[in-house]
Amino acid sequence: MKATRFPAYLPHDVFVAPARRTAAVWRLFTGGAVIVATYMALFFLLGAWLVHSYGQLIAAALVQRIARGDTPGVMILLLWSFLGLAAGPMVAVRLVHRRAAGTLFGPSARKAIADFRTVALPLLGLYAALLPLTLGAEDIRPGLTFGAFLGYLPFALPGILIQTGAEELVFRGYLQQQIAARFDHPAIWMGIPSALFAWGHYLPADYGPNAWMVALWAGVFGLLAADLTARTGTLGAALGFHFANNVAALLLVGIEHDLDGLALWSVSVDLSDPGAIGPALTVDFATMLTSWLLARAALRV
Repeated sequence: MKATRFPAYLPHDVFVAPARRTAAVWRLFTGGAVIVATYMALFFLLGAWLVHSYGQLIAAALVQRIARGDTPGVMILLLWSFLGLAAGPMVAVRLVHRRAAGTLFGPSARKAIADFRTVALPLLGLYAALLPLTLGAEDIRPGLTFGAFLGYLPFALPGILIQTGAEELVFRGYLQQQIAARFDHPAIWMGIPSALFAWGHYLPADYGPNAWMVALWAGVFGLLAADLTARTGTLGAALGFHFANNVAALLLVGIEHDLDGLALWSVSVDLSDPGAIGPALTVDFATMLTSWLLARAALRV
């Protein structure tokens, strides 16, 4: 069954068109290797610079702090480190597929930007409207002062755009395009990238028995982002969806000691306790589905 049999996904054919000329499976795997190598190269350079500047022991401690993201400085560094992942698919399509990096965003840069704005702004408004409900919980703690928050914001917002843009370029851009160019059915070109996205969020060392629930959340998020991409024919809507979600999770209310270095407030929760994280994920699922419906209403798709 071809994607064109799904009327809502007709724009997706135009989105995928640049990938059809070089849709061989070997190119997909080669491109994936290029993406990983490009991403790892930046981390290697960052690690080498830290060791050169601070020595082996301090550099190792800094890497651990960056992974936790529990201070503004290391959190900004973590977000901006996704530049390597963002560059990966752009390099891959140029070297392996001989097409322009801009084709990852769709046939029209103007429409991609418009789709991003159309989705991101109402979703940010939704999360701001829901904020008072969150702040009424007993386990909320204040984070950055408002003055400090405003001072870091010019670095934090571009950082979140880089981080979410990098993931969208890989999963809803490169992978979705190349897989759809080879396989027609949405279950394949939506399912495989979303499964990989879920696998990337499966962290049993951090979440214990809750790891599968977090991965499931990420997989559903990937499917909804893929759906927005297919309905609009650009990467802009999925990026707006992802960007707004991460602004709320990283800048408004974060999880204490877990990537909350830039947040105005933090919630204290044991991520490995099913009784604690279960209700929170249920609310997150409901908010995510509501956000997707609001995005579709704003886009009129």
